[in-house]
Parts: sequence; C-alpha cells; structure tokens
Amino acid sequence: MNPREKLLTGIVGGTVGLLLLGFGLHTLLIKPLRAVDLQITGVRERLAKIQADRRAYFAAEDKLKAATLRTFADAVEQASAKSGEALTRHILRSGLHEDEFTRLPVGPRKLRGAQEIGWSVQGEGGLSDVVDLLFILQESPQLHRVEGVSMSNGDQPGLVKVRFRYLTLVIDPAPDVQRKDLVAAHSLESAERHIFDGIATRDLLRPYVKRPPAPPAEPPASRLGSSPGKPGSTPGPETFRIVSLSEWMGQPEVHVRDLTARKTLRFQPGDAFAGGTLVCVDYRPLPSPGKEFLRSDSRVIVRIGTEFWAIEHGHTFADKHRLNPDQLPAELAKSK
Repeated sequence: MNPREKLLTGIVGGTVGLLLLGFGLHTLLIKPLRAVDLQITGVRERLAKIQADRRAYFAAEDKLKAATLRTFADAVEQASAKSGEALTRHILRSGLHEDEFTRLPVGPRKLRGAQEIGWSVQGEGGLSDVVDLLFILQESPQLHRVEGVSMSNGDQPGLVKVRFRYLTLVIDPAPDVQRKDLVAAHSLESAERHIFDGIATRDLLRPYVKRPPAPPAEPPASRLGSSPGKPGSTPGPETFRIVSLSEWMGQPEVHVRDLTARKTLRFQPGDAFAGGTLVCVDYRPLPSPGKEFLRSDSRVIVRIGTEFWAIEHGHTFADKHRLNPDQLPAELAKSK
C-alpha cells in the first residue's frame, strides 16, 4: 500500500470514528437530557392542572357558601317550617287574608347535592294585593323559585284566584356558615314595583266581569263559630284536614282546612284540638300508619285524657291514631 492509499485509509477511518463518537455522545448525553426535558414538561403540566383544579375548588366552595347563606336552614324540617313562616309573613304584608290561602308542602325531592322543598299555594284576594305578593316573593333574598303562576276570576268582582309553587333548596351536605338576616333589594315602594301598576289599574287579568252571584245562604246558627275540637260542632272529623305545619314568631303553628266552610283555621300548642289539647308538632320521620313502607315526616300530637294521639300531616281528624309510649317524642315520654 503506497503512502497515498494509507492517507486515504486514515482519513476514511478517522471520519468513521468521528461519526461513531458523535453517535455515542448523542446516545449517552443528548437523549437522556431530552427525556429529562419531557419529564419536566409533563410535571409542569400536571402542576398547572392541580393549581387550576385547586382554584376552581375554592371558587366553587365560595359559591356554595354564598348560596347556603341564602337558604332557610340546613335540615329539611327546619327549612320547611321557616319557609312556611316567611310565606305567611309575605301574605300578610301584601294586605291579603291568610285564611283565604292554603299551603300544601311540596317535596322533599332529592337532587345532586341538595333537596328541593316548598309549598303549593292557592288563594283569593284583590288583584293589586296579589301582584304585591308575587313581587315580594320574586324579590325575596332567600334562595327560591316561584313557578306555575296562574290567575283566574274570583268569586266576586275585584277578586282573583292565584295559584303558584314556592320552592327552595336545602344544601346537602351544607358547609358551615353563619346566617344573617337578609334584606330584599326592592320593596313595595320601589320604582320596580310601580312598573306593574298598570296590571291592577286596567284590570288586565279580568277583562270581563260577570254579574256577581247571589249571596250565599246564612249558615245555621249551630255552625257559626264552630271549630275543630269543640264539642257540639256539626261537621264530622273527616271535614278537617291538616294542610300546613309551619312556624309563626318562632312558635309551631298548625293550619287546618275546613272543607265544608272552605276556611283555614290556625292552632298553636295548648289550643283545643280534635277533641283534646294540641301538645306539639312532631317532625320525626316515622312509618306512615297503615302504610309502613311509606315515611311520614311530620304530625300533630294531641292529648286526650291520659292518652296521646297523632294526626299525620295531610290527613283528616278521622285518621287520628293512638300512640304507644315508645312512639312518643323524648320530651313527652319524660313528662309522662
């Protein structure tokens, strides 16, 4: 091999060696560094996602607490009682007569993260007063929804019948919050209320007024002033139905619908009731009498002599049933 061939061979060998050395360096150094860069990028993306989830969690928690502050209570029974009391206040504030309105409980309906409860309301009153009531309910700061509003002609000129559902939520489970008294943004004196004055002024909901019917015959003297629980009253126990178990000024209140006279009567603990004395309102969930596979959430307890009797919510006085000692609330069992 001559010197020229040796030179060419050395050059070729050196070039191949440099290529092999470069490939080896790439394999040993560059490729691991790129793998580390990919791992760092993946960790950064996961950290960014965790931080975004954390911010979303705290934002959702703040929204949940804000919503809970607007609820009536954390328990279904308390929320039902307080919402019923608020509804009674709104009816009276509107200038309407509470005895002309019936309130039937709605729910509870299980939702995701909450339970929906409320009242199905219907009654009669002046058109302007009914508009006031709907405005107050709509502007109520509590968490609520008013739906199914319908109106029709009343039994007398100037009166309308109204029907709607007032619904609210009980957060389940509810965060720990300190509730405060809420104030509505607008009142009956606000300009927002006067926008609806034309409804009552022009009587838009009653374009045609029929001739008023003849006045009803005077009821017999024996039925005037009769009420459940008083001896000598003509109507039977099946004509009196418990339609509401709410609160008024922090005290339990029982609303009874006289199906014959079409009036709603109110009672509180200590009043004469269903042939005895109204003792308390019991909100314990218990099996429904005669239908143990169903649950009854509330009832009225009446003392007759030395025995205690119960009437379930929504039932009539004819459905009264005696309670055994083990079925009494703790406070009554101790007093007995």
